[in-house]
Amino acid sequence: MGLLDGTTNRDYYQGSDLGNYQFTSLSDIINQFMVVYVGENKMIPKASRVDVAFHAQRALRELSFDVLKSIKSQQIDLPPTLTMLLPQDYVNYTKLSWVDAVGIKHPLYPTNSTSNPFEIKQEDDGSYFFGEETNRVLNPEFSNTLSGSWSFSDPSNSKAWGSTRVTTPNPPAQGKYYLNLIKDTFGIVGGELEFGQLWHNSFNQMGSRAYAAWQRVDVTGVGNIEFSAVASSGAQQTDGGGNLICDYGVIRVGITSTNPDIGWENSLGTMSPATNTSPGSSSVPTPNKDASNYDLGYVEWSDGTTSKKEIESIDVSAVSEIWVYIQSFSPWTSAAVTALTAGVEGGTTAIEPTSSANNTHQKNVVDSISIIVPGQIPTLTHANTDGNSSTWNNYKSNTPSENQDDYQDDIYWPMDGSRYGLDPQHAQANGSFYIDNRVGKINFSSNISGKTVILDYISDSLGTDAEMQVHKFAEDAMYKWITHAMLSASSYGQPLVSRLTKEKFAAVRKAKLRLSNIKLEELTQILRGKSKQIKH
Repeated sequence: MGLLDGTTNRDYYQGSDLGNYQFTSLSDIINQFMVVYVGENKMIPKASRVDVAFHAQRALRELSFDVLKSIKSQQIDLPPTLTMLLPQDYVNYTKLSWVDAVGIKHPLYPTNSTSNPFEIKQEDDGSYFFGEETNRVLNPEFSNTLSGSWSFSDPSNSKAWGSTRVTTPNPPAQGKYYLNLIKDTFGIVGGELEFGQLWHNSFNQMGSRAYAAWQRVDVTGVGNIEFSAVASSGAQQTDGGGNLICDYGVIRVGITSTNPDIGWENSLGTMSPATNTSPGSSSVPTPNKDASNYDLGYVEWSDGTTSKKEIESIDVSAVSEIWVYIQSFSPWTSAAVTALTAGVEGGTTAIEPTSSANNTHQKNVVDSISIIVPGQIPTLTHANTDGNSSTWNNYKSNTPSENQDDYQDDIYWPMDGSRYGLDPQHAQANGSFYIDNRVGKINFSSNISGKTVILDYISDSLGTDAEMQVHKFAEDAMYKWITHAMLSASSYGQPLVSRLTKEKFAAVRKAKLRLSNIKLEELTQILRGKSKQIKH
């Protein structure tokens, strides 16, 4: 049965398999080898198809490097980065060139005068860099709004009042009087986080509401952190007689492994989130006065001073997330309370006095917070973000040596006598390249920028099923290669190895000559240009 039986001329010329008759697929070679070479009374008595396929692929790979034709190429317009990515199936190049306006290829030559080594990033003292000591806290100095970085408890009413009000009922004689309570304050003031608290005396408790701010920090894979904060507690307050009405404010900054939005379980078995600021609720007490909620450590200011405090090392290896948690409250005393001398809230008698006596907020302030994660990169870091070394960046940013007659200027005189004795590898103006196999890129000299570049290269013919094919000129070499490889690896085939080695060598040599594609007329035409007399 003919090889073309079943394929009409129309199917071929209207199809996409043009010129493929010159090739035989690798699967056909394996099948034919199994039929002809393997079996009883044959050269190879017994062999599995897996073994044959392995040696067939090895033969195809080796023949692709120096016998079979290389038909792979890629073309790009060289970008300003002066780099070209190596093809996915690249093994080695055969030629690199740039193309002029009329389509003529100008060969490029490799340079051995430079390279692109891995440039190690170093510290100022020359030691190797293994990561920045970065602050993991967002908006750590409160230079921006809290939204998007910090969560916090909203300020609520204290028990101090600045004025009173009366409703306007019908009839007017039944109007009711109420206190206009003063709210505590909270927010960023002058680049600092400021808590302002007034006295609060509900639930048989004396003091103030307790406020909080918190932020989640990811510490996945981190062993230890360095923690520090700068803050100040509010000053003491006294009345007109010099009596203490509020001691120094209390401000704490620390680390917890509990999400303050969810909170902590209280003595009643309920959860107390940090959004709860009630100073003495018996049902859900605020967690923002309890120092035990800082299970990983905290620092405190309660003496009216401003300072930086730190914890040098906190072990966070057992958790993947932590929260920076700030607590703020004021220890107001009962002497700060202003009692009503007339009326009650909701009554029809005017309230006296119309404002409380001690209405100055005590202010606790946080200036900055820092959670430092020491450098923990396990591998060396490249010094440059572009992945290139300063050696190569310096080379490609200057005029290539093959385009200069003198490194002191950029003047190019092709026939200048001073070029006598020039190294021949630089005696060309086309440009040069360097293949960086470490990063899989081809780097070009600066005079190639913007030009069209063509890469001709070889592969191993095993990248895809479609390219696993052998030219018919090399089909016999494939059979001889597989036979030699299989019998060389067997115990029974050793007497035949010497003969098979010669046969393989001869078959490969014959295939190379056939695939060299030398035509007598073409060779004759070339030699005519060499002032040779050709008789034929």
